[in-house]
Amino acid sequence: MPRWTFSEIPDLTGRRAVVTGANSGIGLVEARELARHGASVVLAVRNTEAGEEAARRIRRTGAAGAVSVERLDLASQRSVREFADRFEGPLDLLLNNAGVMTPPRWRETEDGFELQFGTNHLGHFALTGRLLPHLLEAPAARVTTVASIAHHRGDGAVCEGNPREGYDPQTAYGRSKLANLLFADELQRRASAAAVALTSTAAHPGVSATNLVASPDGMGANRLVGTVGQLGVRLLFPGPERGAEGPLYAATVAAPGSYSGPTGIGETRGPVGEARRSRWAQDRTLAATLWDRSEELTGVSFSF
Repeated sequence: MPRWTFSEIPDLTGRRAVVTGANSGIGLVEARELARHGASVVLAVRNTEAGEEAARRIRRTGAAGAVSVERLDLASQRSVREFADRFEGPLDLLLNNAGVMTPPRWRETEDGFELQFGTNHLGHFALTGRLLPHLLEAPAARVTTVASIAHHRGDGAVCEGNPREGYDPQTAYGRSKLANLLFADELQRRASAAAVALTSTAAHPGVSATNLVASPDGMGANRLVGTVGQLGVRLLFPGPERGAEGPLYAATVAAPGSYSGPTGIGETRGPVGEARRSRWAQDRTLAATLWDRSEELTGVSFSF
């Protein structure tokens, strides 16, 4: 089967997209390709200075779509609310891409949640819920949430939100990525039950050489570990261009409820196809329980 490429992204002229974490790595490639295919793209980033530089880089490619920058800190429910309050008009695509990975010590968000669970899952859960009225204004909106092959490390304790006691960074990251996948699936089930024109998909990038490993919010909190890890990843794995294929496929053409990602060598790389889900990721009862728990923790309810 031929490899799916960015050239197969359909014309997105007139569509509006929000990409979280779009100032570097996979998020930057995602935003660039959406804009190159005509979409008006909002780079939703914590560091707006880096976001403006990313926007300039995208514009220099001759992208047809407009590019703008808005501040969004997913580790702050206040910031999520303020971003959504500023947003106006229909939204055709929300690409929940941003994330933090494996900080060596238990850390918390502004609201007191474990950093990975609070950022990777609760931040995107609340963002999607608060932007839902804008998504439902669009004729055929899509929400794509970026998970990870690390979701296989997640387990039924995902609803506990990674407590401080017994914290393990790898397990906590896996649970946050399992939460992403459970959320994407439950969103599709609820949208279908409500008979609204909203498609939810999930994707993972495989293993990609991006700045995520070196981020001070993750492994890079230990400078030596972050530097060595970054060098190792760059030597062994493809860059963000390849990593963005799965999320962009999911965001533009994949079927509702699908989970896409690389299909070669343990799903770390290769052509995009249907990705494998852990047994926990297929547990609908767990997905519904996590949804209810997330509404309780964020105070955000979805009104279809």
